[in-house]
Amino acid sequence: MRAIFLGLGLLAALPALLAAAEPQQGFVFDSIDGGVLALDEWRGQPVLVVNTASRCGFAPQYDGMQEIYDRYRDRGLVVLAVPSNDFRQELGSEAAVKEYCELNFDLDLPMTTITPVTGAGAHPFYLWLQDEAEFAPSWNFNKVLIGPEGEFVAAWGSTTRPTSAPIRRAIEPLLD
Repeated sequence: MRAIFLGLGLLAALPALLAAAEPQQGFVFDSIDGGVLALDEWRGQPVLVVNTASRCGFAPQYDGMQEIYDRYRDRGLVVLAVPSNDFRQELGSEAAVKEYCELNFDLDLPMTTITPVTGAGAHPFYLWLQDEAEFAPSWNFNKVLIGPEGEFVAAWGSTTRPTSAPIRRAIEPLLD
């Protein structure tokens, strides 16, 4: 057995270092429907997380998000929409976002409240992504696939559609 010696500064930082290496489970978002959406509730299931914005030119991807959710939800996939105004393209309130998505896209997938996804003020999930995968959304409709045990699997930019072959190929082995 090898002994490991840690300086006092490193020893004090050890809990934070260990937490950063752990999977994403434990993150909680406020739900647009009230209450919370805890990623722990979906342990054992893959989760496709998409930062969204209603006024973005990529907003038609909401249809693809619903389509892939409908295709795979019975096999365990969760698609989580995370509206954000970080790129100045989201509506002014959660009520407006919810109404827009229901009227235009008939969404029934889980959705958070308007949430910061970039910078130092980003939601802890996105801060974890920056540390764990060196990934931060560069625009709206970036997609991140989290595996059943909370591990980062892959990320795609805005131009990759939710129903694209690369995303489906990454999701399918993680189902059931």
